Amino acid sequence: MTTAQRPTLEAVARRAGVSRATVSRVVNGSTTVAEPIQEAVRRAVAELGYVPNAAARSLVTQRTDSVALVMPEEATRVFSDDQVFPGIIRGAAQELEAADKQLVLMLAGSAAGHERVERYTTGRHVDGVLFASLHGADPLPGRLMRLGIPVVCAGRPLDGDRVPYVDVDNAGGVVRAVRHLIGTGRRRISTIAGPQDMVAGIERLAGYRDVVAEAGLPEMVAYGDFTRESGASAMRQLLAAYPDLDAVFAASDLMAHAALRTLREAGRRVPDDVAVVGFDDIETAAYTDPPLTTIRQPVVELGRAMTRQLLRLAAGEAIDEALILPTELVPRQSA
Repeated sequence: MTTAQRPTLEAVARRAGVSRATVSRVVNGSTTVAEPIQEAVRRAVAELGYVPNAAARSLVTQRTDSVALVMPEEATRVFSDDQVFPGIIRGAAQELEAADKQLVLMLAGSAAGHERVERYTTGRHVDGVLFASLHGADPLPGRLMRLGIPVVCAGRPLDGDRVPYVDVDNAGGVVRAVRHLIGTGRRRISTIAGPQDMVAGIERLAGYRDVVAEAGLPEMVAYGDFTRESGASAMRQLLAAYPDLDAVFAASDLMAHAALRTLREAGRRVPDDVAVVGFDDIETAAYTDPPLTTIRQPVVELGRAMTRQLLRLAAGEAIDEALILPTELVPRQSA
């Protein structure tokens, strides 16, 4: 029994009636070959089942056909029941699959992880880099851009570098949420703000402050880090400091979930005594007790939009520096 030999570049050239060099240029993406000849080569490739050598193609085109998605978070956070990061991963993977490119997922939740990402990406092992979140003034996205590596971030970089980014309308979403609370008669509206080293936390707190100032209402703020644990702690702080509060906007649904539980433990009825609104519209928001009013953000589309922008950059196209996706209020029984 003999093993069938893999089709060679020479076999494709004979089938297409062209030179080996012409076949090489076509399979490596050259646009210098006339379209009828390209079509003949593609037909021969399909008929013979020829698979181009990935390493050789990379040398010729200076492309790896892979993109890094960097998560500057602990693994437990990325793979928790917070659906933001899985949603971004899913959206990026969908877009890259359609483009016949590979996704390289890299965690950078520690200094060592951050250094590993920098070595890998500056070593040109990928054609571009997506940053799914940024904490503080991280210089890496700007440094990669200056090295000529295409970069797109989820959210505006905080160090002032002009790096392209895609985000959701954080402040606008919060404005709708707090105005909804005011519209239901609430006047002692507190907030559990997100971390102030992340643009989402900063912008959501700014949206809250703008609306309560506009309405002449007092600020009542406690801080969390988008986790349930921090939401419970912040809710207890708010109840202790402002026992007459009648509403709370939590900057993430996970913190809002914890606020619901903490209010129940404190004997406060939702929404009769205290209304609660979250942000994200994660899957479980519709199944809390009572169901959670929230702001829906399109996280899968965020991942897709980031990837589309990156692929355009990698192809040498010009893109807008900022792309903002809309958010919407989802009213339920908690407010």
